Amino acid sequence: MSKFLSYEDRLIIAQRLQESASFGEIGKELGRDRTTIAKEVKKYSYDKKSGRPGYPYNPCKFRVSCKAKKICGSRCTHESAYKCSICSECTVHCPDFEEDICSVKSKPPYVCNGCRELPKCTLLKRIYDPADAHEMAHKTISESRTGILSNEDDIARINGIISPLVRNGQSLHQVYLDHVDDLMCSEKTLYNYVDAQLFDIRNIDLPRKVKYRPRYKQPEFKVDRGCRIGRNYSDFKKFLEENPETTIVQMDTVIGRVGGKCLLTIHFVETSLMLAFLREANTSGSVIRIFNAIDEVLGSKAFNRLFPVILTDNGSEFSNPKELEYREKYPYTRTKVFYCDPSSPYQKGACEVNHELIRRILPKGSSFDDLTQEDIFLMMNHINSYKRKKLNNRSPYDAFSFYYGEDLLKKLGCSPVAAENIVLKPKLLKK
Repeated sequence: MSKFLSYEDRLIIAQRLQESASFGEIGKELGRDRTTIAKEVKKYSYDKKSGRPGYPYNPCKFRVSCKAKKICGSRCTHESAYKCSICSECTVHCPDFEEDICSVKSKPPYVCNGCRELPKCTLLKRIYDPADAHEMAHKTISESRTGILSNEDDIARINGIISPLVRNGQSLHQVYLDHVDDLMCSEKTLYNYVDAQLFDIRNIDLPRKVKYRPRYKQPEFKVDRGCRIGRNYSDFKKFLEENPETTIVQMDTVIGRVGGKCLLTIHFVETSLMLAFLREANTSGSVIRIFNAIDEVLGSKAFNRLFPVILTDNGSEFSNPKELEYREKYPYTRTKVFYCDPSSPYQKGACEVNHELIRRILPKGSSFDDLTQEDIFLMMNHINSYKRKKLNNRSPYDAFSFYYGEDLLKKLGCSPVAAENIVLKPKLLKK
């Protein structure tokens, strides 16, 4: 028997929950332990906000006796001459709202499937649906079989061992044989980490490997899923609700030729100013080195003022948030890093839109290998001097200078370009 529950098993669980059967009875019918059924129901059930016929979702303790009217004043879009408790938005605006939590969800079976009061209940419900449960379980199993089961500290430790030796001409095999007890992973894992660009070295640093034909499909690598706990997009929105005056910085990568040089872009949303830094490879270490350099140039006080919160995507180059958030000297905290949801670039849309100006000068597919950081500074000076309608027809350079002063712009390598001299074509960097 498979250790995983099938869809048919979940249909039986849902049916027996409807009949108010115990976990023990369901487990006996399926040939499973009762704790397996309990874990299944608790893990894959979900909250549902729904009311009953004629009444919307309303979890307030006073919903039956409350006779309040016009709670939200003249702004009400669902005004009722009877009472506000029949409005789906009354709990949002009412100052006397207290949530009524049903005790059924705190004890077996933890869900409302078999509850006799379900057809007339307006509280928050907990539902076990076999189709949704099967889909969530399948997704959980699929994700658990992908990625790298290491945290950022382990990656940094292994990187410190192998990168210097490989740069001295040693092979990964040689390094692995001499440090097998220190590495605590397989030789194949080391090659996977290099493929995923998690180290300071790349495949080009492995003389023999660059001769091999690459596999048709590269595996997807994710580092330490735990680093995103407390840093996802919902946490980002919650942080902004608590700190509404915080300025936002968005960060991303612009790829040139695959396997070649790339750009790290840093976009100040409030002023539309964008910084770009050339990197030899799309690695976590290269991003950290750039941030440490900016921190050193600006000083801790100015850095903390410019970078209170950073929003970025889920690329492996941003998989070491602790190194970005903290410095080695006082004040130790320098920023907070948050991640967009997977496949949701629109959540940092300001940065993505500004990339279109970069692509006017460096079209998609073009190589960055012959460029220098001076070329990148020149390109960004032209882009940051380009006036924007949303900035009241001012340039990002002028807007940033107004808020933070020109001294910081000079430290960041920025300088203005006269309007008649701005070039946003590939010929700008033609030598």
